[in-house]
Amino acid sequence: MNKLKSFVALIAMVSMPLILNGCAGAKGHTKSDKISSIHKMRRTDIAELYKLVPSAKGHVMGAYGYAVFDNKGIHLLMVSTGQGYGVAHNNKTGKDTYMKMFSAGVGVGLGIKDFRGVFVFDSKTVFDRFVEQGWSVEGQADAAAKYKEKGLAAALAIEVAPGIHLYQMTESGIAAQATIQGTKYWKDDELN
Repeated sequence: MNKLKSFVALIAMVSMPLILNGCAGAKGHTKSDKISSIHKMRRTDIAELYKLVPSAKGHVMGAYGYAVFDNKGIHLLMVSTGQGYGVAHNNKTGKDTYMKMFSAGVGVGLGIKDFRGVFVFDSKTVFDRFVEQGWSVEGQADAAAKYKEKGLAAALAIEVAPGIHLYQMTESGIAAQATIQGTKYWKDDELN
């Protein structure tokens, strides 16, 4: 039985990156197509956030900058992984920086998770550090809020680091949980 568990875990670890590789990038074949896809994702996600949490508009627009990410994740047996893409927007200069993300973790589970996150940056210092140096998260922030009984859910902004707040949305109608444990964010060299 232990050999079977080891074999299944090995298959899961080998197959997860292959599965995620096909479902977590910006859509399109050219740089222009991918950038257009990211802008569409941002417009859709920001509009949905404002619909769910009207006060978020003032928070996002009044901040130094914000970033919107789309993430696809898979949890098989004891290993979870996810990858995604997004854009960081500097509200002061209007400049966009295209980014990627990857997450990994351990724990019992099975399933596919799709979530969208909107980060809000209070200052130039935290925004620039996020964009220029990337960001790795070791900790975890959790909170929950429910929007009606079904449909999209969004947690109120959770401070995930000093000066960085996160709104996380899912499509499953469950209480949204802002979890960013074991996640790395960095510039997309292809699109910038």
